[in-house]
Amino acid sequence: MADLSYLDAVILGVVEGLTEYLPVSSTGHLTITEQLLGLKVDDLAVTAYTAVIQLGAIAATLLYFFRDIVRFAVAWFRGLGNVEARKDPDYGLAWAVVIGSIPVGVVGFLGRHAIESTLRSLWVVAGALLLWSVVIVIAERIHTRLEARGVLRGEHDVRPMDGLVIGLMQCFSLIPGVSRSGATISAGIARGLDRVTATRLSFFLAIPALTAAGLFQAVQEKDGLLTLGLGPVIVGLVVAFVVAYASIAWLLRFVASNSLIPFVWYRVVLGVVLIALLVAGVINAT
Repeated sequence: MADLSYLDAVILGVVEGLTEYLPVSSTGHLTITEQLLGLKVDDLAVTAYTAVIQLGAIAATLLYFFRDIVRFAVAWFRGLGNVEARKDPDYGLAWAVVIGSIPVGVVGFLGRHAIESTLRSLWVVAGALLLWSVVIVIAERIHTRLEARGVLRGEHDVRPMDGLVIGLMQCFSLIPGVSRSGATISAGIARGLDRVTATRLSFFLAIPALTAAGLFQAVQEKDGLLTLGLGPVIVGLVVAFVVAYASIAWLLRFVASNSLIPFVWYRVVLGVVLIALLVAGVINAT
């Protein structure tokens, strides 16, 4: 395995921050970037680093949505002990986040060995980029029909069942190339949530999922991370935080008046190029 330099850390931090919340797969892009940097993508230390720098993006999410998170938490705790307080729409949204976070935690833990090894292949990334693009297109078509009927729902209409369905779809994001945000946002818009609401819910669901994954990997692979160097790890976290914060603000503005189709075109082109490079032997799958 090549050493992780500070330049590598900056590059990976930028890639993580840019792609974590866009429906293009941050893990897929990190895997591609690590391969191009000469890192062994299925090495446990590199896998752990990929998960840990996601904490930088999570910190950006916590800061950006701090007031919302506090509001939802207060509504949830009030609703647990007060029937009248359960009428607060924030109580239902909080439950959607809680319920939606459980499936990916269970599947991620049970399938962690495959996620850390077998699935860390650029063939998997390329296939997932292409196949999940079809899912996004289908979700967009369903959303368009619902919008034409005038039945889209906003944040005050989010239900626990939305959280469960979107949470189940989030499990597919454990496959590199699918994209966690691509899975959750497409599930949200297919269920009739407006694009901004689906995107914000995707952000909220990311907090427990990515925090748990990052901390678990940091503890489990702490020795491997230290071989990469504490300095590069910190640099990657900081860069991911700054870039992710800007990415969150941009995506919320984008989805307010645009569909996800531009991302689909990007995914398809990237997937085809990646397959071509693999077939030509320019890059290795792992």
